Amino acid sequence: MVHFLALNSIYLPVENMFYDGYAYHRTTFEQTYRCYPSSFIDKPQIESGGKIIMPPSALDRLASLHIDYPMLFELRNASTDRVSHCGVLEFIAEEGVIYMPYWMMQNLLLQEGNIVRVRNVTLPKGTYVKLQPHTTDFLDIANPKAILETALRNYSCLTVGDSIMVPYNNKKYFIDIVEAKPSNCISIIETDCEVDFAPPLDYKDPERPVVPASAKANEVAVAEAEPKFNPFTGSGRRLDGRPLSYEPQPVAANSNGQSHSVASSSGSEKATQQTQGKLVFGSHVNRATKETTKVGAGKDRKQEEEAEKKDKFNAFSGKKYSLRG
Repeated sequence: MVHFLALNSIYLPVENMFYDGYAYHRTTFEQTYRCYPSSFIDKPQIESGGKIIMPPSALDRLASLHIDYPMLFELRNASTDRVSHCGVLEFIAEEGVIYMPYWMMQNLLLQEGNIVRVRNVTLPKGTYVKLQPHTTDFLDIANPKAILETALRNYSCLTVGDSIMVPYNNKKYFIDIVEAKPSNCISIIETDCEVDFAPPLDYKDPERPVVPASAKANEVAVAEAEPKFNPFTGSGRRLDGRPLSYEPQPVAANSNGQSHSVASSSGSEKATQQTQGKLVFGSHVNRATKETTKVGAGKDRKQEEEAEKKDKFNAFSGKKYSLRG
């Protein structure tokens, strides 16, 4: 049979005393207990929240004091000076003993049977909290916000520096409390609190793929080898089936992909040859070519007009006869 040693209770009369954002009112409940994890009692549900189980005598003493509800407590490990905060679930523990979640004992660096000091406090309602998951697996959950809201219903308060545990789908996710406002320890009961997330501890920025120089050279070669589109390379035809009065000039594409006729290029080359080293106001060659083309075009047009006159239908072109003979 295990016997527990109950230590003496301490009542401290305090008037208007503030410490780290929260206040102690009039008389304060302060007690030292031996702590044990939830595996020592048939209450596994406390492992997924931030509340402890205290002895019935603590409830009697708290009821006689002028304290604020809901009941919130400061947990302090005097040997390591680690501090955390919690709520209370039930008052059914043995005298001199409290039961707390194992992750809370890890935050306070406590072992089974170590002494922890419990003090009732009043915490301000939180307005902002920043959380940081330990692993990126938490972000893979379909709706992490809804899971977090459900899990935080089992918590009464949060303390900066603590790592809380959120169970989901037979897996435990640990989340650090990075920042809180308006104080480092806040109450999250019946309050609208803004929640922000920091990148997980094991998060790494995705590496950009490095393209080797040979691959870039191959892409350039393939782009150059692709056939370029040459517009207006076809030949013209008349609707009446007659031959064209001119011959279409072949079209060639330059290095920029722009098309130009051979005749125009040759004419431009001649013009440039004529103008090298001279100030020329008019080119006789160009004039002569223009005149010959005009004469040729005029002859063709006359021939077409004569053919049209022959084929043209003339109305009322018959002979007249007289009835008298």
